[in-house]
Amino acid sequence: MKRILILMFSAAMLLTACHSRENEAIVKKSSSGKTQEMILAADRGLYTGATKELIDSIFRAPQEGLPQAEPRFSVVSIPVSSLENTQMFQMHRNIVLCDIKEGNPDKLYIHHDKWAEPQVVIDIAATSEASLCNLLRRYSDRIITELYATEYRRMANVFYRDRNVDLMKRVEKKFGFTLNVPQEFMMAKDDDGFVWLMKRTKDFDLNVLVHTEPYRDQNQFDAAKILNRLDTTMRRNVPGPAEGSYMGTERRIDIQNRVVDFEGVKYAVECRGLWRLFGDFMGGPFVSYTLLSPDGTQIVELIGFVYCPRFDKRDYLMQVDGICRSIKWPTVE
Repeated sequence: MKRILILMFSAAMLLTACHSRENEAIVKKSSSGKTQEMILAADRGLYTGATKELIDSIFRAPQEGLPQAEPRFSVVSIPVSSLENTQMFQMHRNIVLCDIKEGNPDKLYIHHDKWAEPQVVIDIAATSEASLCNLLRRYSDRIITELYATEYRRMANVFYRDRNVDLMKRVEKKFGFTLNVPQEFMMAKDDDGFVWLMKRTKDFDLNVLVHTEPYRDQNQFDAAKILNRLDTTMRRNVPGPAEGSYMGTERRIDIQNRVVDFEGVKYAVECRGLWRLFGDFMGGPFVSYTLLSPDGTQIVELIGFVYCPRFDKRDYLMQVDGICRSIKWPTVE
């Protein structure tokens, strides 16, 4: 009997321990950090000279599609020991750890939600400063993609918690997909195959345009055709305050376009550049996504644009970018 009781007690303790570990794995604290901010954990003396120039060229390079130069990320540099010993730093959303030790494997590791959620920890385990720089050059595109992906996850969480349920239902009823639209947004225009979502304040306007049309062939994703279609959508639906003025893309400055991975869709092209009012004096940055729907029948255009003449625009553009990136079809998990 005594042996049976001991076995039963051991089994109960094991189940309790497993349950605790499961809860610990499932329930994580929310990550911290400002929009497009990252922590660079590097020992003293590393973030100097040529290595600092390389790091800044990756993380503090000017973000594409802004009228004035703003860095991709705001970099906060701390010692490695501060990251290892301080929970406040471990809770940050974006962490790049430059770990230089003899015997390291000279590899890059990517950890998702290690201490908080959403979070990405880029662990660069190098044997020397030279090998660290080689790894940074080799994986710079992957690292930037991971950092942006975490920003989009954070935006999706924030917007969903503060979602405008009525507006989201109107979008879903009209198009068959959902967008995480924050509470402060309103419907500025609702037309055939088109909606204009807007947040207006005394200092800035945030806007998302949604346009759909039937998919015919791959030529609809040609860069020139995308820009012409964006101009047509803007001209028809976004008039300026002056009589006869209208919105369009600013072609005097290069507009960047690239094929991107986009969850739940068959194909996606991103464009970044500037918009302007023809016949008036207004403008700002925009980001657009041209998507092929999961069933392959529709082209969906999402255009996020910002009007903010007095302040920096990077973080505001990330907000409308995050709304565009939140698109989901009910049949796609």
